[in-house]
Amino acid sequence: MTPKNGSTSSNGPTVNFTQSDKSMLNYAVGVGSIIATFPLNWLYTHYGARFVFLFAGVASTVSTLIIPWVASIGIWWIHAARFLQGIAYAANFAGVGIVCSIWAPLKENAIFLAVLTSYTPISSLITNPVAGILCETLGWPSVYYAHAAACAVLFILWFLWYSDEPQNNKNVSEKELEEIHKDKSLAHIKMDSFVPYWEICKNPIVLTVWLNSLAGLGTLVFLYMYGPTYFANVLKFGIAKTGILGSLTVFLSIIVRLVCGYISDKCQSLSERLKMIVFNSASLVPSAILFFLLGYVPDDNPWLGYWIMAAINCLLVSNCAGFYKCATLVSRQYSHFVVSNIQFIKCITLFAAPALVSLFVTNDSSREQWKHVFYALGALCIIANTLFCFLATDKPAKFTEITSKKYNEVAQEDKSII
Repeated sequence: MTPKNGSTSSNGPTVNFTQSDKSMLNYAVGVGSIIATFPLNWLYTHYGARFVFLFAGVASTVSTLIIPWVASIGIWWIHAARFLQGIAYAANFAGVGIVCSIWAPLKENAIFLAVLTSYTPISSLITNPVAGILCETLGWPSVYYAHAAACAVLFILWFLWYSDEPQNNKNVSEKELEEIHKDKSLAHIKMDSFVPYWEICKNPIVLTVWLNSLAGLGTLVFLYMYGPTYFANVLKFGIAKTGILGSLTVFLSIIVRLVCGYISDKCQSLSERLKMIVFNSASLVPSAILFFLLGYVPDDNPWLGYWIMAAINCLLVSNCAGFYKCATLVSRQYSHFVVSNIQFIKCITLFAAPALVSLFVTNDSSREQWKHVFYALGALCIIANTLFCFLATDKPAKFTEITSKKYNEVAQEDKSII
């Protein structure tokens, strides 16, 4: 007999979720992140990353800590906690953008991006096995308590060690500071609170970067959400094997991401623009081809299907040296806004991926139905990369020349004319 919701056992409160409940809990994170993206971006711009990211850490810690308690009250309280987690999650990409803008030398942008955007796969490698052990030994509430404690410790360290101004950091030498600021404009170094939002949003290169983020991250989100389903129901791998194979893929993708970031920064034989095009094309074009082939994997060779999906996963993460790098080099002191909108797009894909699957797939064990999803993803990758090859550049966009001082001067001139 299944225990009732809210009852307790030796492993903690019993909560039985339907598939719809699970989807809604994931959507709560997406909604929280979408709503919080722009307000948090404004806060980053005006108050810097040190305190704003700390706020996100507090929100993440509290929302994680209270889930075992609210689970015994009702599912809508869990939704509220997950929504708060979504708000905290929204701080990630803007944080990546502003840290790269302030701390990364222009010639080391790719490796900074590779390391900082590895948080999702690294966290899944750590949290999944830890959660399994804690569930079996101390009960599922201990998973949330342990993660909340780890979150609190990490954000205390963040607050103690991080500063928004390298020149005021006692651990930064004059030589290191010179390297950080090399070839950056005065506006880039000072980074005031002004952001020319409209000029950024209508810039063709920025729009192309965002389209490529939809292609790259959208397909990755799809793999994270539906890869296990495809492994289990189409390729017929068992649940335990599916978990192991998923972890192996994640581990390989981390290695590829870091290697690509390092090579992109250290390779001197190609121009920055050409390197970005090469890495972006290496990320999206082979992935598109493999998506087209994935639907034709024979039933008697499921391992071929696994290795195709693993290859797609590893190829897609090389985009840290492609559109990600282009975003920071083009937008310079405003990169936090451009990169934070990549986070916004990533949250949109949390809704778009299920919508795409529901449009084509009614039977998740039907290889024929999954083909249409793979075709759509492959086509998106090809279109996005083609535009990137034509428009990508490592030069700062004209909107980087628009500072608060210049904006106010123009506004004052307009008033005097009127």
